[in-house]
Amino acid sequence: MIVTLTKTLAFEAAHRLPNLPDGHKCRDLHGHAFHIDLAVSGEVDPRSGLLMDYAEIARVAEPVRKRLDHKYLNDIEGLENPTSEMLSVWIWERLKPVLPQLVAVTVRESSTASCTYTGPTD
Repeated sequence: MIVTLTKTLAFEAAHRLPNLPDGHKCRDLHGHAFHIDLAVSGEVDPRSGLLMDYAEIARVAEPVRKRLDHKYLNDIEGLENPTSEMLSVWIWERLKPVLPQLVAVTVRESSTASCTYTGPTD
């Protein structure tokens, strides 16, 4: 049986989007209470009944979450223009090698705005 699990992590951070036109509100410094949904997919172990423990997803992702929490995202290498799109790819690139079951990263910057990245399209 194949399932997909989603673990949500949260962090607070500030950023600005320097590549937007002058006068755009997001070009100015502002912050978000970000929520990151990490989706993993695979075969359920028949003995345990689990694909993997949610706590394991959180443990593996904690160094990435901690790197972003209460930071100015523009100062982080690779996030000089930290849109939700760029942030979702940045997180994917750091987690996929240590979380091979990862199939999607969703960055929610508010209750009404999110971006989902599902990996490179070769």
